[in-house]
Amino acid sequence: MENLGELERDVMDALWSQRGGLTAAALRDVLSARGLALTTVHTVLTRLEKKHYVVRDRTTRPHLYSAASTKEEHVSDLLAEVLDQAGDRRAVLARFLGTVSLSDTAFLRGVLDSRLRHSEPLRPVDPPRRTEVG
Repeated sequence: MENLGELERDVMDALWSQRGGLTAAALRDVLSARGLALTTVHTVLTRLEKKHYVVRDRTTRPHLYSAASTKEEHVSDLLAEVLDQAGDRRAVLARFLGTVSLSDTAFLRGVLDSRLRHSEPLRPVDPPRRTEVG
């Protein structure tokens, strides 16, 4: 997953806040404090579309742009990517859990308990078979 630059994050925040999508001109108006040209907004939207963060509805004129996923899905994907890069996933998870509030810890416990209740029971893994060489 590619990192988002500051302007790309601002565009995504605007799109995440508008479920129905925005035109490039409406997006420029939402970000009016930045003083962006419409061509700049189009360039950023095109880059985000190529990165699969944005989808464009070409059946409307002007085109409507919307986020390809929710902000929560995006952040979850980022967390998964960070864990995939960790040398020791368990150490990272343990350290992270040490930083969350007690209320978040209780919430996570509930989610994990529910997941464990609804998952298939673990089956023992058969040891690998040895093959005779020679």
